[in-house]
Amino acid sequence: MEKERFTMLLLEPGEIFFEDYSAQMRFEGPSNSKNDWIEGRLKLCSKSLVFVNKDMNQPLIKIQLKETILAEICNSSNSLSGSNILSIECKTYVKMLEGNVLAPYKFVHKKTCFQLSFNYAKVEDCLSQILQLLRAATLPTAEQNAMIMAIVHSRQSRVSFDTSWLEDLYEQVVTEVQANKVLPLVVNPGRVLLTNSRIYFQPYNNMDQHPVLKIQLKDIKNVIKRRFLLRQVGLEIKWTRVPEGKPEYFFLSLNNQEDRDKLYSDLLKQSQVHLETIPQNQMTMQWQNGALSNYDYLLYINSLADRTFHDLTQYPVMPWIIQDYTSETLDLDDSNIYRDLAKPIGALEPERLERLKERYEEMSDPKFLYGSHYSAPGFVLFYLVRKYPQYMLCLQNGRFDHPDRMFNSVADVWKNVLVNMSDFKELIPAFYDTTNSGDFLVNGYGIDFGYRHDGTKVSDVHLPPWAQGPADFVQKLRNALESDWVSENLHSWIDLIFGYKQKGIEAEKANNVFFHLCYEGAVDLDTIRDINDRHGLEVQIMEFGQIPKQIFTLPHPKRQISSRDLIRSESILSSKKSSVDEIDSMEISLKELMSFQSHKEGVNCVTVIKEGAQSNNFVSVGHDGNLKFYSINCRKLTRSVVISSLPLSSCISYQISSQCNVIVVGSWDNNLIFYDVEFGKVIDSILGHEDAISCLAFSAINNVIISGSWDCTAKVWRTYTSGSKIKPAEYLVAQLDHDCKVTSINISRDESLLVSGTEDGELFLWSMETYNLQFNVKGHSAKVNAITFEPESKNIISCGSDKVLSVIDVRTSTQIYHKILEVEATSLMWIKSLLLIGDNSGNLSVWDPQAVKFISKFKCHNGSLSSIAVTSDNKNVMTGGKDRKIIVWDCD
Repeated sequence: MEKERFTMLLLEPGEIFFEDYSAQMRFEGPSNSKNDWIEGRLKLCSKSLVFVNKDMNQPLIKIQLKETILAEICNSSNSLSGSNILSIECKTYVKMLEGNVLAPYKFVHKKTCFQLSFNYAKVEDCLSQILQLLRAATLPTAEQNAMIMAIVHSRQSRVSFDTSWLEDLYEQVVTEVQANKVLPLVVNPGRVLLTNSRIYFQPYNNMDQHPVLKIQLKDIKNVIKRRFLLRQVGLEIKWTRVPEGKPEYFFLSLNNQEDRDKLYSDLLKQSQVHLETIPQNQMTMQWQNGALSNYDYLLYINSLADRTFHDLTQYPVMPWIIQDYTSETLDLDDSNIYRDLAKPIGALEPERLERLKERYEEMSDPKFLYGSHYSAPGFVLFYLVRKYPQYMLCLQNGRFDHPDRMFNSVADVWKNVLVNMSDFKELIPAFYDTTNSGDFLVNGYGIDFGYRHDGTKVSDVHLPPWAQGPADFVQKLRNALESDWVSENLHSWIDLIFGYKQKGIEAEKANNVFFHLCYEGAVDLDTIRDINDRHGLEVQIMEFGQIPKQIFTLPHPKRQISSRDLIRSESILSSKKSSVDEIDSMEISLKELMSFQSHKEGVNCVTVIKEGAQSNNFVSVGHDGNLKFYSINCRKLTRSVVISSLPLSSCISYQISSQCNVIVVGSWDNNLIFYDVEFGKVIDSILGHEDAISCLAFSAINNVIISGSWDCTAKVWRTYTSGSKIKPAEYLVAQLDHDCKVTSINISRDESLLVSGTEDGELFLWSMETYNLQFNVKGHSAKVNAITFEPESKNIISCGSDKVLSVIDVRTSTQIYHKILEVEATSLMWIKSLLLIGDNSGNLSVWDPQAVKFISKFKCHNGSLSSIAVTSDNKNVMTGGKDRKIIVWDCD
């Protein structure tokens, strides 16, 4: 225990500490003599007086103002300082930390008179403040709180920031505002001063470790707007303490949203503030691709949803994962050990759910299934009482729970949340946080929590048989959280807690309906004028718990990576000593091998000729109507053919046999032109569309060619076979209609899906088996320039003339990533697991979808880079541009 035994957790939750006096105290009575004075300090607080005995083994005495009968100046001659004595008479007082042991407080229900002699202060000054707070204590709670806030505001208004605390005389003050420093159950008023190089917090009392907290703006890593007590007045600042490099958090609440928003905007305007924020969609992609663990992603989503470790009313929530707490061993490959993540806790047990539904049907509106929440301050401290007993004593007025109602056994708690009609609580991050080794499960302070009904003493939490101890228990839960089964199903729980099943019709379908007041925005407290009504609502909502802010309004994408892949990627990251925010990507370098300027006008498409294992020959088509052939091995242009008098938009290559390669060319004259590579001639053509052909794709598995056109269709054709004449009616397999010009098409690597993009920015997903439309979605606000599937065919990546790079989840049609690029992207091509992106300025950028960041950029062309091709061995990259050049690059 620290030397300073007094903390604000010894007060009521949210109570304000005002002043600290050097004083002596004695109990007035016939047995006392003038030598009975006790040395110590008096703490003047908004709802109590606390005397801290200098003797560490003697208890602290708390006199609650609501229990105080009289406070007056005592003119007794039997004093140390004449008439400078304060007399306090009360009905009840509280003894805390007796023997310097953390234990339930002792309430002494006895009329008692205390005398306090001040060493330096004048009793008149202290008495006037006490009498003001005594008047407040006679009021109903809501009115008392309002009067205390008025007193606090009045005191704050008379004080300004002491500029002598400024580190640099040349600092320029930007803004000064009243604010409260917030910790769990603790509010400490003060003043915030923002300068052009630091942010300062000066508390009105001496409770903080430092008289003034100083944070350099350059050390700030993140600034987040938060709700606090249901109002948009909170601000959380993450910063790094130098030189330790340890992350710290500073949570403020301001008087109103206007003050909060102004401080937020003023802070972000400062040139020294460089936030390390990652866009939400980028974090989702990192999680989806395995660069972020399930645990870290859940913490991130909690933060987005206003859940923070600094506010017990909005503490981060985690799911129960395991449902087996009786077996001797735990097999993470057995799906039967896992809880159904698609259902809320209250819907896991069918019989209980049926009883809840029966009660629901009998209710009048607004109805609710669950009369208790999955996260509330009491539930958080239920789990953490052994680690933070002082918080529970603060929350429950100096008492612990009845021993039989405490967190005694994991198996018992799980059984209770399954069958109890009023217990639906989920877990907290501590259950999966391996850095703390399960210390919250151990009675490390040796606190006497009492005895259960069967005579057993409450001590450490009883763990399931499969756990070898607290650290092993938490590690196995963490392993379960990161398992393949959870990775495949976690999106369902996210939908319930943070997503589209949180409220409305979808919540009703999912049996996920809670008491209406716990939903964000259900009540605007600022519009309620009656302070008693408002206080009643606040207490009700605080005790019940709050639904997190809704983050997702569409189904959350599913994770794509298995736990084995994740373990492998995490081992790579740890070997590089890289954090989640600083993921080292695969490096790539390009060196120009050769270049050709064989076209008279811009190059529209470059593609590799399919030649079995060899792919060192490629072709290009351009605006000049020419088809060109190149050999990388020979480093030269090998053939040039005039195909059409109009521009050629695209080309693909496929093999009929080992001796027969066919190049299919799309032309602005509406034709598909078939060219035999071996015989060096055009063998046939199809008038395939009513307008120019814009793009082509080929499916070897389905043996079809797909052409997209400005006539608003994509058509599927059987491939040409040697010696036969092409008849369009016989070769046409399907026609896929669109609402606008088709500008880009692509087939998934497993060739089960086809995606097409249009001039108005829409993306259409088709089944390659039935050619039925799976969905269409607005991916861009303008023309889709290029489109591709990621290697696992789980996402569609597209770029458009709106300068947006977009990623759409195939399963849910949800846009999971959206980034506005500096330059319009025009072409996309994969090289292993990296995406090459050509742009309108002739640059070739390399994007790592796992790290969700650009890792390099190369200048290739003067003007737009229109097409990219990659050899099958990934050793060479070919680029074509509007500058008429084709460049072959060695890729390392």
